[in-house]
Amino acid sequence: MSRTPRLPSALLEQATAPYRPLGSFAWRFARGKLGGDPAFANLLQRGLIPPHARVLDIGCGQGLMAALLGSLSGASPAERAWPAGWAPPPAGAQVHGIELMPRDVERARQALAHLGNRARFTLGNMCTTEFTPADAVVILDVLHYVDYAAQDDVLRRVKAALAPGGVLLLRVGDAAAGLPFKISNWVDAMVLLARGHGIARLYCRPLAEWQAQLQALGFAVETLPMHAGTPFANILLVARRT
Repeated sequence: MSRTPRLPSALLEQATAPYRPLGSFAWRFARGKLGGDPAFANLLQRGLIPPHARVLDIGCGQGLMAALLGSLSGASPAERAWPAGWAPPPAGAQVHGIELMPRDVERARQALAHLGNRARFTLGNMCTTEFTPADAVVILDVLHYVDYAAQDDVLRRVKAALAPGGVLLLRVGDAAAGLPFKISNWVDAMVLLARGHGIARLYCRPLAEWQAQLQALGFAVETLPMHAGTPFANILLVARRT
């Protein structure tokens, strides 16, 4: 297996094509994020999202996870070009995305309307919006925007929403990682400024503390480095409800 997997070109093209009618920004952002962020390819390569899963995507942005999974229909060009050695494609997944930013939700709804009930999006705050039952919950680089008590409450509610044997895929920055962690925080700050949100405090934890919190909630936790090819300190926590 490649240490830095990338999405196959056919899958990248198919997943990002729905954003073209929305303008250059939406399409280029989708291309850059799906093509450059190693998390998406890793989730598929490792089979961390099972076929026909109910997926809850918390902090879904403009719906990139739904666009990616929606491209896998069972007979798509993207699946015919599936890389050797990867887990089988998770065809048939249904995604419920929750997002705080109205413009992102509108982009997701417009771009992915063709997926019908395979993709729906809720405008809301993860701290108060109801979590629907799920087989897999995805939270990528989101929890550190809320305080520690709110983080713990979100994790408790995620566990309650997960089916037995379900999986939480939580990407975090390791606050004990030194310079790479500082670079991650700097990039976060620049993204917030660019999107007009000003400067916000970030509530980060060392990796060991994230693991301990998840284990205290009853999850079995595996850690996977998720920063290959980047200067960041990102770790994917694969937390299964036992």
